[in-house]
Amino acid sequence: MRYFLFSLLSFMLLTSCGDKKKSTERYIQDSSGAINNVSVVTENEIWDGRVGEAIRTVLAKPIYGLPQDEPMFTISQIPPAVFSGFVTKNRTVLMIKMNKDAGIEYLDNVYAKPQKVIVVSGKSKKEIIAILQENESKIIDTFRSMEIAERQRQMAKSPHSFESIKEKLNLTIDFPSIYRIAKSTDDFFWIRKDITTGTTNLMIYELPYSAIKRNDSVVNQIIRIRDSVGKKYIEGPVEGSYLATEDAYTPFHGETILDNKPALETKGIWDVKNAFMGGPFISYAVEDKINKRWVILEGFAFAPSVDKRNYMLELEAIIKTVKIN
Repeated sequence: MRYFLFSLLSFMLLTSCGDKKKSTERYIQDSSGAINNVSVVTENEIWDGRVGEAIRTVLAKPIYGLPQDEPMFTISQIPPAVFSGFVTKNRTVLMIKMNKDAGIEYLDNVYAKPQKVIVVSGKSKKEIIAILQENESKIIDTFRSMEIAERQRQMAKSPHSFESIKEKLNLTIDFPSIYRIAKSTDDFFWIRKDITTGTTNLMIYELPYSAIKRNDSVVNQIIRIRDSVGKKYIEGPVEGSYLATEDAYTPFHGETILDNKPALETKGIWDVKNAFMGGPFISYAVEDKINKRWVILEGFAFAPSVDKRNYMLELEAIIKTVKIN
């Protein structure tokens, strides 16, 4: 009996401690908001002046690689006095705090989750502007990474079930089941999704390790490769037409990391030879040294007369899920 009473008392103490811990935990609601929308929390007079212009220069700068100018983010300014309730739940928030020590903070899940809040502080407008300019790249990368992760989370709700990609190319990539395989061979896949005004597309294929050499002509090498692949696999609407690279538009080229591997990133405009079609593309050539090959992952959109920013972010989000075995 004494043992039973001791056990019961211990259980009650543990339970009460657990309840106390649970009751003190802060409940955070889910974040919300459209993709690529940033809430900027600042006073109206700050927004209408030089600081507001600096914020727009950073967050609303045109995206390179799109046929028409589209801003990096859509911005909604909110005065601090009304920043409460549901408006605090946006996934990405930039806060401006005047008359504070100069600095910048990157905070997670302050009002909702997942959420990224960037706080820029300064004792003067000049200090605020300087901090925004000095940290432009990191601010953009922070918010873009959040939006890519959110798009990946949304798409994961309805994953595809194609095993042939893994079997033939020895890699996995996540995209929603609404995409379909339009064409495939032993080393090439064309995957596409119908949208209201056109299609979004993925190309995945492999090349021998000797196909791309890291030298001053690497961009030209990549363009020649994608044009030859387009001519071979992506036919246009009329006989003799095929997917190629727009000659008049200089592609962006850089280096990055994808699946913990070096990758060559290229952005530009595609067109269809002998037909009036075109749009943006983003391409990654992943250096797969272990398997002695290059893995090419490209996304391109055909969406005439509408904005293409969010379509291209979706394709980039898909590509960045790649896992090479």
